[in-house]
Amino acid sequence: MTDTSRPTSTESAVALAESLKKFAAADRVLIALDFDGTLAPFVDKPKSARMLPDAKAALERLEKLPNTWVAYVSGRPLSSLEIVTEADADALLIGSHGVEIRFGRDGVSLDLSVDEQETLQRLGDVLGDLVKANPGTRLEVKPVGFGVHYRKLEKGDGADVVAAAYKAAATVSDELTIRDGKDIIEFSVRGANKGDGIERLREYTHATAVLFAGDDVTDEDALRVLRPADGDIGIKVGEGETAAQFRVSDEKAIATVLTLLAGAREAHR
Repeated sequence: MTDTSRPTSTESAVALAESLKKFAAADRVLIALDFDGTLAPFVDKPKSARMLPDAKAALERLEKLPNTWVAYVSGRPLSSLEIVTEADADALLIGSHGVEIRFGRDGVSLDLSVDEQETLQRLGDVLGDLVKANPGTRLEVKPVGFGVHYRKLEKGDGADVVAAAYKAAATVSDELTIRDGKDIIEFSVRGANKGDGIERLREYTHATAVLFAGDDVTDEDALRVLRPADGDIGIKVGEGETAAQFRVSDEKAIATVLTLLAGAREAHR
């Protein structure tokens, strides 16, 4: 039996197109986007990732329009995010899940305390030992923590590595911020999330409407702070439970969404 209460993919696409038209007519808009798995496919060498050409072209069109801001909101450190987005000096960047912020040429200092620095050192030691003991895993160094990547492992082996990482990190501190993402488990000595980043961006740009798209479980923090009643749009890329109003299949679909939005915003302006 067909569930007639659930929108079809065609109905959802029409609804998204209508919402994009309304969004494009807002006074001041912010288009905030996750990078990996949203604008760019996942790759084995993180710094070689680049957004799809169609997405890049659409964002360049949007950035040229008045009262229109584009921002990248990622779990990557700012140093890595700057490379893969090919951002210029005026770009709006949120790195490390909201811990690092770069609003144009003005960055935000982390100013880690002595205790945080010592905890970070110990955390790196125990997680480094874990990665050495598990071939196929990789340790990513972040400004306030570390991520253990296990995408190359079999599913069961990945679960074992995650359990071992939790156990190792617990020997360092019971006050770490922990995020379980796509084939990565992250531990940080300072807490912040992508929702915090979206709120900071909204405040900085004075946006009257915000669009955010992301694919990972960590993007749900950003999706949950959106205000659909005020014209905000949340888009989930791929499968999984979500707080977003809309869902698209992959990075190519996001490129199409951005192209439609650029055309609608240009027509309005």
